Amino acid sequence: MKVGIIDADLIGRAKHRFPNLACEKISAFHKEMGDEVSLLMSYEDIGSFEKVYISKVFTDTPIPEWLVSYVDGEYPGESYPGFLPNFISSKDAVDISIGGTGFYFDKAPNLPYEIEHHKPDYNLYDEWIENEISKAKSEKGDNFNLTNFMVQFKEYTDYSIGFLTRGCFRKCKFCVNQKYDHVFEHSSLEEFYDETRPKLCFLDDNFFGCPKWKPLLEEALKSGKPLKFKQGMDERIMTEDKFKLLFSAKYDGDFTFAFDNISDYNIIHDKLKKLRKYTKSTSVKFYVLVGFESVDEIDIENAFKRIELLMRYKCLPYIMRYQDKKYQPWKESEFKGMYVTLARWCNQPSFFKKKSFRQFCEANQAIHKTEGTICASMKAMQDFEKRFPDIAKKYFDLRYADYNFPEE
Repeated sequence: MKVGIIDADLIGRAKHRFPNLACEKISAFHKEMGDEVSLLMSYEDIGSFEKVYISKVFTDTPIPEWLVSYVDGEYPGESYPGFLPNFISSKDAVDISIGGTGFYFDKAPNLPYEIEHHKPDYNLYDEWIENEISKAKSEKGDNFNLTNFMVQFKEYTDYSIGFLTRGCFRKCKFCVNQKYDHVFEHSSLEEFYDETRPKLCFLDDNFFGCPKWKPLLEEALKSGKPLKFKQGMDERIMTEDKFKLLFSAKYDGDFTFAFDNISDYNIIHDKLKKLRKYTKSTSVKFYVLVGFESVDEIDIENAFKRIELLMRYKCLPYIMRYQDKKYQPWKESEFKGMYVTLARWCNQPSFFKKKSFRQFCEANQAIHKTEGTICASMKAMQDFEKRFPDIAKKYFDLRYADYNFPEE
């Protein structure tokens, strides 16, 4: 059987650079069954395959209009002119399965057990990577540097990727992970471990909420390989034992936690004190959710309040603008410009570590190309400061560089 696999995020998002684990597991399963498997880079190739899987992680990843109707169950029948593209003769010509949070948000169906617990096909993206290399060589000629170019593909080439645990007990309304009310062991490291790959990447939603977190982490540490947790860890449940073991790891990249709610300010403050007993790393990052509880000056102020606390403990904020399956409230806000500018400032550490919010906006104005006009960042800042001078006075001139590590 000819099987086609579409990673919708790879096709629909120009800068997307992370493998779809479900696609890799599906590929491995079908190859073991003796099927011919191809990663498709166009929806127009669907008609050549008997079975096609389409997976999507992000809700705002675009898909073809005909597939939207297909997904929503609104197929009006083959007699309806123009519904199906000409590369599919009929709805039954190809067996199409869709999946992932990008389609179903918090109600995404599970993969069949035999696929979910299959070792991933880490070679699924090889041909695509080779094609990207060939295109870059052709475009850049003698200026092409393979080592530098391959950095963007490190998650495809360097990591064993999987879930040690699944589930979360929080049931946050903004989160896609609401299927379970607890955290449980999902698989052993051996299930997705590839000894030829130098690093480990875990996609767990709330690893330290699992009762078996310690033996699972100790097993990973025994591999001797650098590791990372891709999702934001839950700072609120961290204990000294958890911090101690986590920071003993050969860690790859940023230690990433979550600071979603201003109501957690005091508990996060307390956990930051404990965190800094075990590491002086400047690679501690917190996802800061904005635009969920409201999209007004209070939400902006609460974001700055969390940012200031993170500065105090030499941690980096990463602004996450809330969106559900079909809606991004911040885009409809009168403070849209502030949300954009805040994210641009915080989400680029090279700027955040050196410049205050005001200095960042001034730097954007300095390189603005249209003489005599105000750039979007400066306008957003000035308009907000004019209306809410007290908030601006308190936060706009704070600089990460002016803070030192807290004394023990």
